[in-house]
Amino acid sequence: MPQLQRILVLSVSAGAGHTRAAEALCAEARANFPGVEARHVDVMTLVPASFRRLYADSYIRIVERHPSVWAYLYHASDRMPRDALFAKARRAVERLNTRQLRETIRDFSPDHLICTHFLPAELLAHEIRRGRIAAPVWVQVTDFDLHRLWVQPGMRGYFAASEEIAFRMAARGIAPENVFATGIPIMPAFAQRLDRAECARELGVDPAKTTLLVMTGGAGLAGGAALIERLAALPGDFQIVALAGRNERLLADYRKLAAANPGRLFPLGFTTAIERVMATADLAVTKPGGLTVSECLALGLPMLLAAPIPGQEERNADYLAEQGVALKAPDMIALEYKAARLLRHPEELRRLRANMRGLGRPGAAADVLNRVLDGAR
Repeated sequence: MPQLQRILVLSVSAGAGHTRAAEALCAEARANFPGVEARHVDVMTLVPASFRRLYADSYIRIVERHPSVWAYLYHASDRMPRDALFAKARRAVERLNTRQLRETIRDFSPDHLICTHFLPAELLAHEIRRGRIAAPVWVQVTDFDLHRLWVQPGMRGYFAASEEIAFRMAARGIAPENVFATGIPIMPAFAQRLDRAECARELGVDPAKTTLLVMTGGAGLAGGAALIERLAALPGDFQIVALAGRNERLLADYRKLAAANPGRLFPLGFTTAIERVMATADLAVTKPGGLTVSECLALGLPMLLAAPIPGQEERNADYLAEQGVALKAPDMIALEYKAARLLRHPEELRRLRANMRGLGRPGAAADVLNRVLDGAR
């Protein structure tokens, strides 16, 4: 009887994408990999509350309120030598606050580890140097970009969002044979064929109308309710599905706007079936997070990318614009103008959708797991 293979997937809840990639890997393992036990651990659940506030919560506050500060930090840390005094001090503080991670790894006794954030990869590189980790460690980069912090010594291999990022990994000194352009893991549901009319009926929208899906998320995107109000006022026969996530205040605002725009606006809170919501849409208005854009690519859903965070989201937006599958909007005025133009010229939407053929990687999670398990077969 084959031996059960245990995979520990480590993420960090600084933004939702790293956690969603980890959950996608575990969901794929449960659905399609018998004989594999995959467990997801968010490293932020293992640290003191003070460190969690400093590391994860501060990141979210900075990117939302002070994007120019984040841009400086992103690029400065990308250029900083690994042996710089500040880099050494930062790693020492991180190790001091993440001691429980070693106990978690020891208790689960994994055969393989996968990191969907650079922090656990950096921590495990330290453990590997001291001979305290025997299982191979893999790194899944979750954006169409490569920051220096992702590149750590002692890793078994790296998974890239695209061939270009795989090339960048090799240019950063990672052996090419240890780099795999699998795409970014998304939930198995995105590999299914979804019927637009059926999904639209579930949502209560008209499948025949042009549909904008505005994914503002929990924090609100580019003005939140103000953005939705401006989009709802655009001329034309179309409808908007406005996703507020877990933000109850934003959802309440959307519902007020929906009452004033019957048949035009359909507010939606948190959903576990985002793929079925996406299947009803002709255009996604969203920030260019790595996981969200990977989901759109898998479903062939064109994007209008709003106010990308400097650094990784800007790189994601650049990649998608270069591929001809998305338009970029640096502010609300540009977003309103470009949305109106796409509504007036549906042939542009069709062109964006046609350019998406072959770019989506709905099987990325399975490809990653197969590669990780190859050495154990």
